[in-house]
Amino acid sequence: METVLSGAGFTLADVVRLNYYVTDVDAFMAAAEGFGSRLGQAGCRAASTLLGVSRLAFPELLVEIEATAVK
Repeated sequence: METVLSGAGFTLADVVRLNYYVTDVDAFMAAAEGFGSRLGQAGCRAASTLLGVSRLAFPELLVEIEATAVK
């Protein structure tokens, strides 16, 4: 996500909204502390929503993240 944001001239600190679409909520929550820590270190204070889904567009994917960034 940082690479994509950087390519558009943004950083994690510019993210104001995050939507997480996950196929396994329990597994995501187990890993969320590390991810959340990185967001916090970068100054990201985004509102977020976690949605459990039965599958994503590509079956091999487990997580999709939709982010909105503003300057």
